Amino acid sequence: MRLSPMARCTLLAAFVSFCLASACPAGGQQTPQPQQSPPPQSAKPSAQKPPPSAQPSQTKKPLAGPPAPQSTHYPILLLVQGNDQSWSLRIGLRGPERLDRKNYPPIPLEPADVAREGSTDAWTYHAKDSQTGAVVSVHITREACADPASTTKWAFTASMEHAQIGSAEGCARVATELFPKINNQPADDDDDKDKPAPPTITHFKPPTAVAFLSASGKLIIKRGTVARAIPGKGYQPDLSHDGKKLLFTIDQKVDERTISVYDWTSGKSTELLHGPVQQAFWSPDDTSIAFRKFDGAKWQLWSMPADAPEKAALIYSEDVVSLQGWADAHTLLGDDLQTFSWVGDDGAVKQTLSSTDLYGRDQFRPSSANTVRIHPLNPDLLLVSSELAQPLPGVASKAATKESAGQPGQAFFLYEIASKRRVVLSPPNLACSLAEWSRDGLQIFFTCREPSGTAMTVYRMFWDGTSQIKVTEGHDFVIGQ
Repeated sequence: MRLSPMARCTLLAAFVSFCLASACPAGGQQTPQPQQSPPPQSAKPSAQKPPPSAQPSQTKKPLAGPPAPQSTHYPILLLVQGNDQSWSLRIGLRGPERLDRKNYPPIPLEPADVAREGSTDAWTYHAKDSQTGAVVSVHITREACADPASTTKWAFTASMEHAQIGSAEGCARVATELFPKINNQPADDDDDKDKPAPPTITHFKPPTAVAFLSASGKLIIKRGTVARAIPGKGYQPDLSHDGKKLLFTIDQKVDERTISVYDWTSGKSTELLHGPVQQAFWSPDDTSIAFRKFDGAKWQLWSMPADAPEKAALIYSEDVVSLQGWADAHTLLGDDLQTFSWVGDDGAVKQTLSSTDLYGRDQFRPSSANTVRIHPLNPDLLLVSSELAQPLPGVASKAATKESAGQPGQAFFLYEIASKRRVVLSPPNLACSLAEWSRDGLQIFFTCREPSGTAMTVYRMFWDGTSQIKVTEGHDFVIGQ
């Protein structure tokens, strides 16, 4: 017999009420059953016990039904919360489903087996990181646990171990409020399959000020619905955080360029610097501008007040092949193809990251065309656009042909510095680059082309790789506000 979604949810809700009343774990992926196996009884539930005189003789026992399945885990949703409030994990009917961490994208988990420790109320859930294949285990014990964020006592103590991220301690509880809501409008299962999946992220903020190069090569600045084309052949755009001023570079002749700024309010462009300069970036507070300058032998890192280009000064004299922008108000990120360096505005190197660690040894490779963008709220999370050392799995064979012809494939990925966890987000059928964070850190904007073509298109997706949409024709998309 086929049950409607409402009927199924009603049955589940009834069983949940039973479990909450009796604290009964139930078994695996089967139909929920009580934890303890009751004494042998008939398959049909008996009515109220008759008086002793009416009971059958001791020699006549009813036939025993099949034993109830032994429990392995709770067949209801458990929520595990880290003691430091920085992470949480969901355990559902099949096992661990998702790991969430503060200022990181959610990690989908593939449930595996679950083991009960003897006859004790302790279980270990095994799973796998769906994105990297790393082993994950969650240990739950029925012991009261204090949630540090409140005075509430949770029913279980918990610990989590991720092979890449590490281990953490927490508490767990039955999370009935997270059950799927009962739909009062019955729907056929086949109809449900045709419905698009709901978006995973709903509280994001679309950019209100952006800039990009159009398909015809024009530099465009856009605030709201109003777009303006900047005269000249500007490139390397960088938009101020208030969205009102646009830095860009214009080639003059060999090794001669100008860095200019366009002011939205006045509608005019002003030349700031002239010479062997390029790659200008606004500081987070828009008061300073960093850029690269060639001294005749190597590219060096310079900075200047936004309103006083005549006060430009050398910050870092070592070779900087590519400037990646500001890490914070007093730190810049640059690289020399071998090492990424976090350089303070006093010239001191605060932190380094080797290219080998960032790109790995097989899939990606260093290039001056690569970009690295730091998450606006989490300095450990990097958005990396890189040339490919070899095609990604699933990329069309034409991409490999392009690479062999001297046009390398491109893709972007997320990289966590502390754990060295790398997750590729690029659509497998496109060559994508120039990925940028939105200001809220929940969206990624990136430029792609078909492997067999040259037309460039800007797309957007959420940071978990979902809900990809086309934004505009063009490339080099940057966000101000």
